[in-house]
Amino acid sequence: MLREKGVEETLGRANITLNKNAVPNDPQSRFITSGLRIGTPAITTRGFKEPEASIVASWICDILEKIENEKKIDRVRNEVINLCNQFPVYLSKG
Repeated sequence: MLREKGVEETLGRANITLNKNAVPNDPQSRFITSGLRIGTPAITTRGFKEPEASIVASWICDILEKIENEKKIDRVRNEVINLCNQFPVYLSKG
């Protein structure tokens, strides 16, 4: 079973940010959450649409399939950077 803290930290190393959340009626302590929140405001602010959201979801799945695969984490990090560069938050004036 994947623990949320490990998932959050591993995806963070690939520049994918999410956070731990409590799940209603969770048998675990409130300090040991069983849920992860994957929000979309950051990607929609960049202008991502469904195709890009699907790519991000694929990266998350790729990493979670082999969570300790550092080469995969590095590859995804580079792909995240490349995609984000195509959708800058701030456009430079020039």
